[in-house]
Formats: sequence, structure tokens, C-alpha cells
Amino acid sequence: MKANKEGYRPNVAMVVINSMNKVLICRRKNTRTWQFPQGGIDNGEDIEKAMFRELSEEVGLSKADVSLVGESEGTITYDIPKTIRSKVLGGKFKGQEQKWFLLRIKKDNTEIKLDNEAFPEFDKYEWVSFWQPLNRIVDFKREAYREALSELRFLI
Repeated sequence: MKANKEGYRPNVAMVVINSMNKVLICRRKNTRTWQFPQGGIDNGEDIEKAMFRELSEEVGLSKADVSLVGESEGTITYDIPKTIRSKVLGGKFKGQEQKWFLLRIKKDNTEIKLDNEAFPEFDKYEWVSFWQPLNRIVDFKREAYREALSELRFLI
């Protein structure tokens, strides 16, 4: 995915649900903030491949562990506050442009592994009610999350 909006990093975000329709939310090691698994799309990388790569890197889930339920119709953007922009993503972007995916984990007892990379991004995870992430994420991502969850809820 090439960024449609100048200054925004192309990104994928994943809402992983279990059999009880709880969603997987993870805590970032460095900031102690909560978020869904998400990550950048490499130059020329297929969006779905990027999504499965990030899912594996961040939470240890493979394509075989999940079913792709659906995705956002378009992309959703959020701005990184100017006060922290220089510290986030190398200061190269004013925000992120995300394609959202809804995935259902096939077996609830599938292990979530947060240490698949040399420098793991997350140190904790929880399964929470569908809308709870809106109360736990950083303010500047809240509207993007609301928009994504509002759209994806119809696919469950």
C-alpha cells in the first residue's frame, strides 16, 4: 500500500477476536500504553502479507492460527501529536494511514508469544471486551480505533 496521504506511514492494524468475541490488546514495553497489534508496510509489500508478517512478529500468531474475517473498506488515519512526533517513527511521519483487519483466532488456547523478535514491542497482553480498547489506548489513536471498531463490528 502506498500512502494516499502525504506524510502518513502506510500501516496495518489487526483486531484479533476469540470465540467469546473478546479482542486481543497488547501493552507496549517502552510507553506502557495499550494497543492492537499493528505495524508498517514495507515498500512494495502486499498489504495482506504485511498484516500476517506483523501478526507473527508482534504476537506470534501465524496465518494457520487465524481466520481472516474481513477488513476495513478503506484506510483510517491518525496524527501523532507534534509534541512527540520527533520521538515516534524516527520523526519521519506526521501520522499513520492504516488498513484494518478483523481476524478470528481458531483455537482460544493458541499461545500468544510476545518475544518473537530480538526487541519485542509488547510485554503484556489481555483479552478484553470489544469496545474496552477505546478506554485504554492513547488519546491520539482513539478516533481511529472508534472508526475501525465501528466498521468491523458488523463482520462478527
